[in-house]
Amino acid sequence: MTLFSDLGLIEPLYRAVAAEGYTSPTPIQDKAIPRLLAGHDVLGIAQTGTGKTAAFALPILQHLVKVNKRPAPKSARAVILTPTRELALQIADGFATYGKFVGIKRTVIHGGVSEKPQIAATANGTDVLIATPGRLLDLMNQRRIDLSSLEIFVLDEADRMLDMGFIRDVQKIVRTLPKERQTLLFSATMPDAVSSLAKSLLRTQHERIEVTPPSTTVERIAQKVMFVSRENKRHLLADLLKDGAILRAIVFTRTKHCANRVAEQLQKGGISADAIHGNKSQNARQRSLSSFKAGETRILVATDIAARGIDVDGVSHVINFEMPVEPESYVHRIGRTARAGNEGIAISFCDREEMSALRAIERSIRQPVPVDEKHAYHAAPGARSTQPEGEREESRGNTNHRGRNHNGPKKPGGGGGRPRRSGGGGGGGRDGGGRDGGRPWENRSRAA
Repeated sequence: MTLFSDLGLIEPLYRAVAAEGYTSPTPIQDKAIPRLLAGHDVLGIAQTGTGKTAAFALPILQHLVKVNKRPAPKSARAVILTPTRELALQIADGFATYGKFVGIKRTVIHGGVSEKPQIAATANGTDVLIATPGRLLDLMNQRRIDLSSLEIFVLDEADRMLDMGFIRDVQKIVRTLPKERQTLLFSATMPDAVSSLAKSLLRTQHERIEVTPPSTTVERIAQKVMFVSRENKRHLLADLLKDGAILRAIVFTRTKHCANRVAEQLQKGGISADAIHGNKSQNARQRSLSSFKAGETRILVATDIAARGIDVDGVSHVINFEMPVEPESYVHRIGRTARAGNEGIAISFCDREEMSALRAIERSIRQPVPVDEKHAYHAAPGARSTQPEGEREESRGNTNHRGRNHNGPKKPGGGGGRPRRSGGGGGGGRDGGGRDGGRPWENRSRAA
């Protein structure tokens, strides 16, 4: 078994790792650290939670210490580009942890807050700059940041950059970088656009490291799907959360509006819950995440955009209140549990309009998701709602709300039986489909 002491780390870095109680590297750390210390470009295919932050942070810190020089004004010696503010802050925490015995300056820049403190922080140069694409490009365009002397460039969560529409910003940033640099690209998946980007970024003789294909993570998680009508999802969620075994859970929704509604409903039911999504201010998102990490909040309700920034140990359950649109998002969602080799439980609520999404997920993970029929709100494929008549009346909604006509088109992922909001969605309208126009549920014969 490889030990951190075998990887060739300098003493201050090894001491920092040991202070955290780590003795053996994860697979990606074991494979990536020696190659990066040798100066190779690396393409790493790995998900969040595999230890990839340390895999690139430790070699970067070692390079900066060994090649000891002062950064030029407005410049950075190493840049880590990441898609979300939360992930940027967590990476910065990683550099602080592993670099606590070396004098390396780090700076984080991201949107959602004033740019003035960030401009001031980079004015005299910084060793490590952790940034989101939009804010970095903005400050570069203002000539507040100059990356012409960059030594190491890291593109993290490249597939998520693509999903969030940041690839063009990334390409603009890359065009300003010096050709003589070390480049690291990490991605959980390799769609064609990311593969093409990797070819343009990395040297021909780069190292490819693939350590944890999605199925590995999935196999450590006990999965199940519960068929339930959309209007009964909130009741089912409240029922499940009576179980004390659900110590800390992340509940995923498709839209920001639904995330807010679910969190509000749980709070009204006496369950400590909070929502995290892109419409919240940076300070609000950070407070929510910190409270969840500290155990003060039991349930965090999140959208897919926020999911990649959530790296919290001890999440016992992931609950898909709404099925994700993209099969890849399912793996990313449930990967919030079963961290650091632990086991986890993933429960998905599936209504009649979401059956095609479930089938796509099963094809993606190459296995059926077991069906759990032993709950109070089970709705067999094709069954009508069992919701009490009074609640059905309430769910028809406010007559001033769009989608108020019960027979009109509705978004399939709009949110489980939100009172007075049966129009659903509220956030972007990308879900498609229609409530009455959706495919009927199909009978499925599968192992439980």
